[in-house]
Amino acid sequence: MKLRSLAMAVAMTGAATGLMLVSSVDNTAQAQETFEWKMVTSWPKNFPGVGQGPERLAKLVEEMSDGRLTIEVFGAGQLVPGFEVFDAVAEGTAEMGHSASYYWKGKAPAAQFFAAVPFGMNAQEMNAWLHYGGGLDLWNELYDDFGVDVMAAGASGVQMGGWYNKEINSVDDLDGLKMRMPGLGGEVMNRMGVAIVNMPGGEIFTSLQSGAIDATEWIGPYNDLAFGLHQAADYYYYPGWHEPTVMFEAIVNDEAFAELPADLQAILRTAVRDVNADVLDEYTARNNDALETLVNEHDVELRRLPADVLAQAKEYSAEVVAELAESSDMAQKIYDSYKAFQDKVVNYHAISEQAYYNARNPEGDTTSE
Repeated sequence: MKLRSLAMAVAMTGAATGLMLVSSVDNTAQAQETFEWKMVTSWPKNFPGVGQGPERLAKLVEEMSDGRLTIEVFGAGQLVPGFEVFDAVAEGTAEMGHSASYYWKGKAPAAQFFAAVPFGMNAQEMNAWLHYGGGLDLWNELYDDFGVDVMAAGASGVQMGGWYNKEINSVDDLDGLKMRMPGLGGEVMNRMGVAIVNMPGGEIFTSLQSGAIDATEWIGPYNDLAFGLHQAADYYYYPGWHEPTVMFEAIVNDEAFAELPADLQAILRTAVRDVNADVLDEYTARNNDALETLVNEHDVELRRLPADVLAQAKEYSAEVVAELAESSDMAQKIYDSYKAFQDKVVNYHAISEQAYYNARNPEGDTTSE
């Protein structure tokens, strides 16, 4: 009896060992499985700042995964047009995309809250809301119906007010202008008498130079210099009230993401978070040098937007944002979260960031009028 029991025990042990070996082989095979992804973007290939962020992301992912996940990056128009990035990812044409959410306002109007809100939160505040105030969860909830996952993947910082081919001395000077400006800021300008034209970044220079548009905003000095916009317009205005930052997005096809092993999912998320910070760092570092080049070497006329323009823009911005919030239950839910966080962070920043800036520069704005 004892011998029989011993034999059964040995057999069971052997079977268990065999199962462990099979399991180990399966895990090893899964660990060695490779994935080749495509990422489409709304930017020219390798464009400074926003276009280089996706390239850095692909490089990081390949290095961190030891080549198990590779991502080929396509600039706007190489695989799909810049404004078709969202559809390409949702439909599985590409596993991943890099863009800005206000380009999809026709599909999900509330997506504009996650790109730029006129007179809204800056990059530091937006990142805090997204990662510690529930904003990212709401962003993903909004995209759930489209089959994509979203992560914050860079920020521009406060942008410039735009390039104009005529002086803007009052609100009246805006009437009848044709201008490229996306998102909520474009809707505000439209109410101020501006005809808004939407187009990808790669079309801006020729449109401005040819007179198809009279004015444009893009991002800031670093990118504007790279596009050569100073060769197509005379006046460079600030501040960028319409885009206190643009948050760029990395969108991922849900099914493709689910196919990745857990460690590759973690690697991808970690790499995106790294790039999210790196893009803003680069803009902060490069914009000042680029602005000095524009002003000192290219004789660009740097001007502050008149007080009445800013006052009217702020008034209309409140109307536009309120109307968007009222457009759907989801939009209201997002806006309520955004507004509550902004109210709190503004109160704190009044005695921290803003108070420090005032102390550092007590004489106020010393730039050209």
